[in-house]
Amino acid sequence: MNTTIHIQVNGKKHSVEVDPSTPLLYVLRNQLALNGPKYGCGLQQCGACMVLINGKAEPSCMLPVAAAKDKTIVTLEGLIQKDNTLHPVQEAFVQEQAAQCGYCMNGMVISAVSLLNENPHPDDTAIRNGLQRALCRCGTQSRIIKAVKRAATKNAK
Repeated sequence: MNTTIHIQVNGKKHSVEVDPSTPLLYVLRNQLALNGPKYGCGLQQCGACMVLINGKAEPSCMLPVAAAKDKTIVTLEGLIQKDNTLHPVQEAFVQEQAAQCGYCMNGMVISAVSLLNENPHPDDTAIRNGLQRALCRCGTQSRIIKAVKRAATKNAK
């Protein structure tokens, strides 16, 4: 049975008419037209559907939208700065040419932002641990690690 659920996404409040058990990912993509988070495995194992919930990277493919009310949700689109420039992590991914097929980009970027929120100066081990929930199929991990390091140096300034 559908009900009205109020969620805050990318700084905006939304009221959605939906079954409370509907996955957050479906609401983000189908009702709010936010296509940064992707449907990947549907089992919370690949990271393609990752969003920031209260600043931490969380998969959205199995999370009921009702569980997201009263929380702050940020998608890939919501990382854009107020002056319409890319977030430092997004910019670093571009500069390091860390994207290849794109399957993992949402999960990697969201996970990197989450990591840097918690640890602004991570070492290689912390970066690898912070990104482990995002599956990269094409092997750009070395460039992704460089991108996270670059973004960390921008955070230091």
